[in-house]
Amino acid sequence: MMPISVSPLVNFSAIPKSLKVLTLEVFFKNAKLLLFMNKLRVCAYHYQNTLMKLFLILFSCFFISCSSSKQLNTVKTVDLQKYEGTWYEIARFPNTFEKGLTCVTANYTIKENGKIRVLNKGQKLSDTAKTKSAEGTAWVPDSNDPGKLKVSFFWPFAGDYQIMYLDKDYCYALVGSPSLDYLWILSRTKTLDKTTIEKLKSEATKQGFKVERLEFVDQSCQRIVN
Repeated sequence: MMPISVSPLVNFSAIPKSLKVLTLEVFFKNAKLLLFMNKLRVCAYHYQNTLMKLFLILFSCFFISCSSSKQLNTVKTVDLQKYEGTWYEIARFPNTFEKGLTCVTANYTIKENGKIRVLNKGQKLSDTAKTKSAEGTAWVPDSNDPGKLKVSFFWPFAGDYQIMYLDKDYCYALVGSPSLDYLWILSRTKTLDKTTIEKLKSEATKQGFKVERLEFVDQSCQRIVN
């Protein structure tokens, strides 16, 4: 049997030295790139885990804060047809969404689906010829607890609107949130007598609100259509 001679596919001795160096450089660069990409994958994995942990922490804090909110004593009956219409804001706790507004009103209209259209409007202190408004939706989550409503201006976020006191003739109301961060004194008229205001402040104090934070709202502006 004749011996078989196997020749290499590539004669490496014939490859110029410069090409060999270039080939090695390309190899190591690719190896470094692969190593870098692997590190990126590891970092991305840890980043996702960190984000998930952060989300769980925030999620837990949200429920802890919700569970620690005070349970307010609210009115037992609310006739929404009597409650709808325009209410004037007599006093409020300072908040970001009403900052710089005066002559603030809230208008409630019952929709066909039973929910309530909310239209808040106020005139800007910086220019009383201009108004700022916000439209949202309110509803009663539990018909057995009609004084506790939810209001949403930006889906899917909703806030608490809880009626703590309501005049039998629906002439004035005291509204707050279980977080004790929000409080409003509302009236069907632009002004409210001092005796009634003090009565509502007393009720708010009993429920844990710091009524010294209340700021009174000027309702003497000339109404404009905007």
